[in-house]
Amino acid sequence: MSNASPSLLALQAGYSIRPLQPPDAPALEWEGEFAHFRRVYAVAFERARAGNAALWGVMDADEKLVGQLFVLLNSENDPQTADGRQRAFIHSFRVRPEHRNRGLGSGLLQHAEDDLRTRGFAWVALNVAEDNPAALRLYQRHGYSELHRVTGYWSFIDHEGQERHLHEPGWRLGKAL
Repeated sequence: MSNASPSLLALQAGYSIRPLQPPDAPALEWEGEFAHFRRVYAVAFERARAGNAALWGVMDADEKLVGQLFVLLNSENDPQTADGRQRAFIHSFRVRPEHRNRGLGSGLLQHAEDDLRTRGFAWVALNVAEDNPAALRLYQRHGYSELHRVTGYWSFIDHEGQERHLHEPGWRLGKAL
């Protein structure tokens, strides 16, 4: 898969993976459930435009977004996590509940890892919340190992301009590609 124009990847009948573009931003809000992340998504699209991120979506047969995964390729704030050459970081990974257990998460994760290998990356990390054992099992099945605990404290400005603080304790997992 090339950086400029990744091809569509069929998962199973009726699903495909494609790069997300700014017109997809409203679909990332999942009918308002994730509207509070609107500005976070805008930053992700800006990073992708600058070549510092890759944003992937799983689309159903009607081109409805049913899953997403963002990859931070280069972080100005944390080059130990994503350095633009060897190390990348996966985040904002989710599949709509009604589409789970169909291999979509596994397919999306594999697609992102394949893209990272093509770009020359050797390592990928991600965080998983301690209250998400299903995601932890998925990552472990795909070869991710626990590196250390994370406090899970982070903040962002929501769609109404309010600063929000979240606490999602869990683990940092990593994998050699």
